Amino acid sequence: MSNQRSLLVSVIAASLAGFLFGFDTIVISGADQPIQRLWEMSDLFHGTFIMSMALWGTVIGALFGGIPCDKLGRRRTLFWIGIFYLLSALGSALAPDPYIFSFSRFIGGLGVGASSVAAPIYISEITPAGNRGRLVASYQFNIVFGILIAYISNYLIGELVEVNAWRWMLGVEAIPAAIYSLFVLGVPESPRWLALRRDDDEGARQILKQLNPKANIEELLSEIKKSSKRATRKAFLSKKYSFPILLAFLIAFFNQLSGINFVLYYAPRIFAQAGLAASEVLGASVPIGIVNLIFTLFGMYLIDKMGRKKLMYIGSIGYILSLAGVSWAFFTGAEGAIVVLFVNAFIASHAIGQGAVIWAFISEIFPNSVRDYGMSLGSGTHWVFAAIITLVTPTVLSTFSGGTIFAFFSGMMVLQLLFVWKLMPETKGKTLEELEKELLPEEAEFEGEWE
Repeated sequence: MSNQRSLLVSVIAASLAGFLFGFDTIVISGADQPIQRLWEMSDLFHGTFIMSMALWGTVIGALFGGIPCDKLGRRRTLFWIGIFYLLSALGSALAPDPYIFSFSRFIGGLGVGASSVAAPIYISEITPAGNRGRLVASYQFNIVFGILIAYISNYLIGELVEVNAWRWMLGVEAIPAAIYSLFVLGVPESPRWLALRRDDDEGARQILKQLNPKANIEELLSEIKKSSKRATRKAFLSKKYSFPILLAFLIAFFNQLSGINFVLYYAPRIFAQAGLAASEVLGASVPIGIVNLIFTLFGMYLIDKMGRKKLMYIGSIGYILSLAGVSWAFFTGAEGAIVVLFVNAFIASHAIGQGAVIWAFISEIFPNSVRDYGMSLGSGTHWVFAAIITLVTPTVLSTFSGGTIFAFFSGMMVLQLLFVWKLMPETKGKTLEELEKELLPEEAEFEGEWE
């Protein structure tokens, strides 16, 4: 197998975790209202135990996903993530009551959270600096591809299956989960993990040659070995890493305060509130997946050309305008089609900005010694706020108007624009080791411990 083909196959295999991530998180949108009616649940119970349970599993998977990445390695962690998705799909489809359903969704959430740590770490560690952004963004592409397929799958099953359609919507995920689990067994381990955690310089050298044919392998391995000390969690929380921690927290915080999961999870309810007929709601959700996919491809193409910061500027301005448009449409009673139009403009802004940038950026800004912890912190922050928003959404939708809700999200994106302008560094075209030197203070007083 050629060097470029080997790299491409490894990236595709790892990024397929993103497909399962996108499919698993969005497939519930088609089962949302049928399940609530079936088990006669209140909005609070439904939001807590049905809609947000997977996200609480995601929070735990994200916060602790760095541990198996560190101890077991990136490849084995990615394999077990696929097994979690498989168990979740089967358990959700066969669940006899809301409690077993919730537990099954929780298991899938663990897989989603861990994949949002393991896959970007793995891809960032095996790819050359010049196209790292695009290749890490392939994970995001697979997320939105999974979202699109979930919307289409829900629509088709809803049209073709008359009884218990929601069980088929959720159970079909078992097929790609099984395929992914087998596929990922064939990828090589991260050379940085081999060098730093297993002291396997020769194994790391061989994989670096395989994946980075144009690089000076001995120089690259030497740079990697300079960061050979592994920081403890206490050391990670010291002042030395405060700037990358702040960057990871803020980009993840603003990602969710844009309202992206609010829209993706509850698109049918939002469109119904905007006046679309019940027969049109699931069909109106499909364009969201298509727009998301198309503009994610634009983001992937541009991220290593324009850089992360410029894409965030574009996305932030698009967020502000499109969210304000949705708010205006609700306040003025505009036709449901206008709401659909502005929602799709919002999705396009997300896909080319935050969606394309977030996982690449977080995986780049932390040094080798704490990348597992840093990715867990950024991903965990993302999913904590996603879970909170998903939990309260049924209650919020029944309490506040769509105009008020989307005006709030638009205001938060003004703050994101300020974050990009004042704090966000550019990371394109630099090796992970170069970014470590740039983002950490040269003579920082270090308080903490090393393993």
